[in-house]
Amino acid sequence: MPIRLTPSPTFADRLRAADRALYGMWSCAGSPLVAEICAGSGLDILLIDGEHSPIGLESILAQLQAAAGYPVVPVVRAPIGDAVILKQLLDLGAQNVLVPMVSSAREAEEMVRAVRYPPLGVRGVGSALARSSRWSRIPDYLARAHELVSLTVQIETTDGLHAAGAIAAVEGVDALLVGPADLAASMGLLGQQDHPDVVAAVESVIRAGREAGTPVGVNAFDPAMAARYAEAGAAYVLVGSDVTLLARASEGLTSRFIGDADSSSTPASY
Repeated sequence: MPIRLTPSPTFADRLRAADRALYGMWSCAGSPLVAEICAGSGLDILLIDGEHSPIGLESILAQLQAAAGYPVVPVVRAPIGDAVILKQLLDLGAQNVLVPMVSSAREAEEMVRAVRYPPLGVRGVGSALARSSRWSRIPDYLARAHELVSLTVQIETTDGLHAAGAIAAVEGVDALLVGPADLAASMGLLGQQDHPDVVAAVESVIRAGREAGTPVGVNAFDPAMAARYAEAGAAYVLVGSDVTLLARASEGLTSRFIGDADSSSTPASY
């Protein structure tokens, strides 16, 4: 007799149940082994990056499978807000998707439709062929799919900043994520994520989300900034990545055993 499966709680479920800010990291190396190491770290969130990393569908699938045995919640960032790409990510079993560069409520509404089946949306129906429904082993998957998927959209532009309240109020948007790096660039402050104007802009999105009842997270690899945003009401904070941890730790070995070749440059934080 076929096994009937119960899906894991979504990212939205985890945020609703949390009694503190959640903390997570990015998986950017494209390695299922590294993803599994990070999944067992004790952090709350593992964000698999399909936008800025050399990661394709097969790699995303392998990382989701590697993380499945751990209590971390995996979120997959699409490279772009495209209905076909989102369909593929959902079908390979990503329950939680993040769409970058959403700058208006209309764009957010389109993303909601992209992750829902008709009549609620435009997601193509192929679940019987796909890992999303565990090949029809999740009872009533088609009817319940909109409850089993969470959508996070990313605020990264000045247009998105000004529309944050409207975006947060879109039904079906489960969370926002602020990207200070791209937001700073959009504000004419490239590489200055800690500029007071950028910090104020991030905190304004946090407030807008709280007013709409929508959780807001932020990238903050600097521990002081992470603490500040959590204190300001961020529901979750992404505090590092596999590749930056490896880069900084390997540089630390060089510094300790060989010495600093150039101590004047400090890598920019994400």
